[in-house]
Amino acid sequence: MAVGLQSIVGTDNEGGVTSVNELGLHAPSDFTLFQNYPNPFNPSTKIQYTIAKSPLLGGDGRLARPLGGGGLVTLKAYDILGREVATLVNENKKPGYYEVQFNTSGLTSGIYFYTLRAEGFIQTKKMILLR
Repeated sequence: MAVGLQSIVGTDNEGGVTSVNELGLHAPSDFTLFQNYPNPFNPSTKIQYTIAKSPLLGGDGRLARPLGGGGLVTLKAYDILGREVATLVNENKKPGYYEVQFNTSGLTSGIYFYTLRAEGFIQTKKMILLR
């Protein structure tokens, strides 16, 4: 496994710091959202996902033609009532393996969900925050 080739830092709705690291050197063949680790967690957890090679992307990950409505990758966290509590990723991503560190400062104990959306792929997983 390769270590962080690129790191992007953002914030969630509660002001917590989140980092996104590109982990791999080759493009995976499928979109995948992995279970967060650790789970249950306190105060932060890691979420890994893969972005598959797209027909809209060239072999080097650069855009072969404009994306139009596709290519945007979003990873969002929601509370048990379905309210968005954090946007962890919201940008165009090239194919690869990624890891997001989610800091939950400002959130209470409970069950949360996270959803990955990318080029027609949608998957949701459950995570448990214990304070």
